[in-house]
Amino acid sequence: MTRQERVQLIRQYAAGGDEVLQALEAFPAGKLTARPFRGKWTAAEIVHHLADSEMTAAIRLRRLVAEERPLIHGYDQEAFAARLRYNERDIEPALEAFLAARATTVQVLERMTAQEWARQGWHTEGGPFGPERWLAIYAAHAHNHAAQIARLRAALKAKAGAKRTSRSKR
Repeated sequence: MTRQERVQLIRQYAAGGDEVLQALEAFPAGKLTARPFRGKWTAAEIVHHLADSEMTAAIRLRRLVAEERPLIHGYDQEAFAARLRYNERDIEPALEAFLAARATTVQVLERMTAQEWARQGWHTEGGPFGPERWLAIYAAHAHNHAAQIARLRAALKAKAGAKRTSRSKR
């Protein structure tokens, strides 16, 4: 990965929080735990996942920079969602945690040296794992979930519109 590619991915990573906030901005009130798509996460679950994932990712990057060949553990995101009761919790603290972890990690990313970018660890689920691979994954992560939230929002609004239309035809 070139220096310029890293700079672009860091910019993308830094913008992810704003994109999530924008996706949530017009979300229908009281519908954060609605599940318009069977088998897919709710908006609340996505936000809590982003917080847990971002805090985990922040520690992973710090370990890659500060430790010699760290072992990076995977985790079961579905178990987190169920056991940490994502749909029962307020999303505001999770949003704050997500945004804060991301902001502090941008500071780390912007100051990394060429030697730090070259460091390597080992991921229990994917093998060799370094900061460049970390950045490629997490630069897109929040954007992907913001798009998911936007699809949920659109589905809920379409469903509400269909209900209004069917009631007006009666």
